[in-house]
Amino acid sequence: MAERIKGLNIERRFTAEARDPYEDIAWAQRESRIVNPDGSVVFEMQDAEVPASWSQVATDIIVSKYFRKAGVPQVKDEGEPVLDPEGRPVLGSERSAKDVFNRLAETWRHWGETYGYFASSADAQGFEDEIKYMLAHQMAAPNSPQWFNTGLAHKYGISGTPQGFWYVDEETGQVLPSPDAYSRPAPHACFIQSVADDLVNDGGIMDLWVREARLFKMGSGTGSNFSNLRAEGEPLAGGGKSSGLMSFLKIGDRAAGAIKSGGTTRRAAKMVILDIDHPDIEDFIAWKRDEEDKARVLIEHGGLPADFNGEAYMTVSGQNSNNSVRIDDRFLKAVSEDGEWDLINRVEGDVSKVVKAKDLWEQIADAAWACADPGLQYHTTINEWHTCPEDGPIRASNPCSEYMFLDDTACNLASINLVTFLDDETGRFDIEGYVHAIRLWTLVLEISVTMAHFPSRNIARGSYDFRTLGLGYANLGSLLMRSGIPYDSEHGRAIAGALTAILTAESYATSAQMAAVRGPFPGFEKNRENMLRVIRNHRRAAYHDTDYEGLSTSVMTIDPAHCPDDLLAQSRQSWDRALELGEQHGYRNAQATVLAPTGTIGLVMDCDTTGVEPDFALVKFKKLAGGGYFKIANQSIAPSLRRLGYGRQQILDILTYVVGTSSLENAPHINHDSLAELGFTAEDLAKVDKALPGAFELQNAFNVFTLGTETMERLGFEPDQYGGFDFDLLGALGFTKEQIRAANDLVCGRQTIEGAPHLKPEHLPVFDCANRNGLYGERFIHHTGHIKMMAATQPFISGAISKTINMPNDVTVEDVANAYLMSWELGLKAVAIYRDGSKASQPLSASSDDGISSEESEELSEALEVDSAKAWGMWPNGVSPTQAYAQLPRPRFLLPNRRMGWTQEARVGGHKVFLRTGEYEDGTLGEIFIDLAKEGATLRGVLASFAIAVSKGLQYGVPLEEFVDTFVYQTFEPRGIVEKHPNIKMSNSIVDYVFRALGIEYLHRDELAQVPPDRSESDLPEPPKGVATESGRQLEFTEAMKERDIEAQSSAAKFVDSGQIKILQPTPAPVGGGNGNGALKKSEVMASSPSTASTPLVGNLMGDAPVCATCGHMTVRNGACYVCLTCGDTTGCS
Repeated sequence: MAERIKGLNIERRFTAEARDPYEDIAWAQRESRIVNPDGSVVFEMQDAEVPASWSQVATDIIVSKYFRKAGVPQVKDEGEPVLDPEGRPVLGSERSAKDVFNRLAETWRHWGETYGYFASSADAQGFEDEIKYMLAHQMAAPNSPQWFNTGLAHKYGISGTPQGFWYVDEETGQVLPSPDAYSRPAPHACFIQSVADDLVNDGGIMDLWVREARLFKMGSGTGSNFSNLRAEGEPLAGGGKSSGLMSFLKIGDRAAGAIKSGGTTRRAAKMVILDIDHPDIEDFIAWKRDEEDKARVLIEHGGLPADFNGEAYMTVSGQNSNNSVRIDDRFLKAVSEDGEWDLINRVEGDVSKVVKAKDLWEQIADAAWACADPGLQYHTTINEWHTCPEDGPIRASNPCSEYMFLDDTACNLASINLVTFLDDETGRFDIEGYVHAIRLWTLVLEISVTMAHFPSRNIARGSYDFRTLGLGYANLGSLLMRSGIPYDSEHGRAIAGALTAILTAESYATSAQMAAVRGPFPGFEKNRENMLRVIRNHRRAAYHDTDYEGLSTSVMTIDPAHCPDDLLAQSRQSWDRALELGEQHGYRNAQATVLAPTGTIGLVMDCDTTGVEPDFALVKFKKLAGGGYFKIANQSIAPSLRRLGYGRQQILDILTYVVGTSSLENAPHINHDSLAELGFTAEDLAKVDKALPGAFELQNAFNVFTLGTETMERLGFEPDQYGGFDFDLLGALGFTKEQIRAANDLVCGRQTIEGAPHLKPEHLPVFDCANRNGLYGERFIHHTGHIKMMAATQPFISGAISKTINMPNDVTVEDVANAYLMSWELGLKAVAIYRDGSKASQPLSASSDDGISSEESEELSEALEVDSAKAWGMWPNGVSPTQAYAQLPRPRFLLPNRRMGWTQEARVGGHKVFLRTGEYEDGTLGEIFIDLAKEGATLRGVLASFAIAVSKGLQYGVPLEEFVDTFVYQTFEPRGIVEKHPNIKMSNSIVDYVFRALGIEYLHRDELAQVPPDRSESDLPEPPKGVATESGRQLEFTEAMKERDIEAQSSAAKFVDSGQIKILQPTPAPVGGGNGNGALKKSEVMASSPSTASTPLVGNLMGDAPVCATCGHMTVRNGACYVCLTCGDTTGCS
């Protein structure tokens, strides 16, 4: 081992000595305001100081999430402390982004300088200034736990009571308890924990639930491999037999669900892993699929809401973890040869059961197709790239699967914004600046290990001994698009591979330099040869070699034919340095890099894309400082077109085609002149013009929200018309669908670049996104393109890649199996798929790696839970409809003027009854009428009024299931034998008969029939006939429908006929047989306001993505989790 050197020299690339790193930055005073869709304020701060170049979303995230809100000494503009009358410092909140940047950079500098990382104080100052510059210029960012608590003690003197954390003394190597909460920060987000086959002792099953609880409380995620636990029926030491792995997994799942992550509505996040040879593997594979089926039944037939935090999912198990199966190459060989596979008992090691390997493989694919779990982790591949096998195999990962290492270790993350190193004018990528950033941020993460404390003694020891880091990048998809390079292309993959190679090589080179100063990590010498072998294999991939040491699967190398020369040369040079320096000094860190989802920090850096993901849309919505949004073209389109050689006017034409003019000027058919002729005033037109920049479709600007009730009535429309969800103002004014579409295409754009003027067909792949774009778009990146991009970067990553492979709904089980096989063949370490629509709710939050601030009080957390519940339609007990709809209009779904339905004649207890229905265009029920042939006016009037009340309920969204479950079995006279109905032969009352008939016809509730219908022979009620139609009695139904003639109706429908109601105006989507009444889901109702015009766009793009638990707006998929584009909160993602 080479002789130690005295500290690192730090180059200044972005700053100058004795010069303020913020000197050239323009600063702005901003309002940060996070609101729910109903307008209620979640968070608000006035006059927060941020760089003027930052977007409003980035501003809102740093201010609402990362500003410390209490305990911060306040200072005057000139820097003097603010004191109270007793001369004590006045405490409050951080008020400027500078406060946060200074807190982080100065703390890292302090710990680095204290422990000898810098050659001199000048180098320490250079490090501090460069980091401040990069934070302020959005060039890089650490994971959220760093923002939350790093520097609170060093900068502000905040301590806090001990939290049961541990650290390793760097001088003595002893594991010691932390004296308080903040003297040592907790910067790590990713954890892996062991579990022994022991029930109650330390390190065992119940102890794991306690350790998990401690991590969930601080908002972190954790993963464990449970394969040590004995299977069901295996003998116990004290006699008897084990209840099996699954019984304990269900206990752990319940414990995690009860705790929740960080005290918010987000579930605790964990990864549960099981080896493919465990005797309980088949039950494990089917676990979440079977539980998902149960939840679906409860939602579709039990009337429970399709909310992941709701009662349906709370009732079933397995919903608080991501599940992965560990498979090795032996198993895959058995699958390919259609061989047998032994399931091994844990205690004796003998064979428990022999199964067909292909059967297990098909079970995995079928379950993943059905519910997105389990994912796969390729054990052989993972461990062939393991730097420390002498200390045991890698058996598990964190919940997002990017961190894979030994049990009882942790990883802290940071990501570099690739686009900040790209010159859009020249297309040149600043390789030197990128290398410089990698070096400094590797140093940040290493210093963070030194200063950190950990939630258990074992994790403190493991993290000290191996010092694993998680440096990554963001904005790869945007970088490629801006450069005019398709994401799914050989060129794109070569560039991604080279950038990733430089990332990891330079990080390892810096690690070796730090080893020269501080010594290698304690476990290095034992693993020296293995680690150098792994480094050599990384280097071979950069050199496009085909011969590797100890690898079984193929490696996707950097293809020199497709990689720019400068990137290729740098990647090779960097790996030469990493290997040479490692051979001389060893490495300070056992791992250096991962590719994380970068959810919140990606938005803080104003990234268009996160992690290794492509862009998700060509049209986006930009948040305004005062609230609201306006529609913009993806920031990558114009630079990309310039790089591809298009002129200024051509680019403007293409952008206009994509995003529209946002103006009625020169619009065909629908413009100021044509609207003025129809009665629009100048004020009306001004309102429309103001709404157009935020309108996804033209109709979003033409509704009662925009124009007001006075204008709507002046134009000749009644509340029952313009208040309906299906009301189309432009159509009602006489414009044809073709005219509306033509105007919409110009004003709001086609939302896709396909068919744009000037655009050459060969350039279309450059603009392909993860989803189809707009109404007209057909192109999107195939799932194999995602797998290949992961394969291009995997050979250059220490850990793995957090990314879910999204697949369309129509893929087959075989497609899923092929995706899993392709991932292994191309050398991935892990993969998870999600088939669109495969869950009755949204996909599980993949991780809590993002963390929760300690300042999120119990009161705030409870308020957020209520807000989230409201967003899903889960109102707390005791809330009245008046309270619930105080800020929201009540939607009514009016039937078409001419509608289908049927009339059924029957006799109940000898009394002739006519039941007539009215249907929406999709065949779901919207109204009923009940009439008796000979009864007196009182009973006929009561039944007619009852039918109208039910009809009103259906039209206001009450599910038909609710009525059926409420009114069947109601018993009163007349009752008895039922005649003339083919399926119902007895009923307890006329009301019982009516809802049996409706349940059988519209809900397929055949259990309500005494003679179940043979649906293959269409054995259902006959078409309308009989006295009701032949003798003209239909007129009596019409008369009964007239609400003004029926006094009882006014009280039955009073709550829905209030004159104060304002009605939303969305575009309704057809509803299948689930609720039977054509009601929109809550998320679709929320999406209708013009003030949230981005929501339908994002909703269409992301399918069943959840609403944000913090602010209630729609989220978008981000790797294995979801991120909110409004407030920046995530369901995982650092």
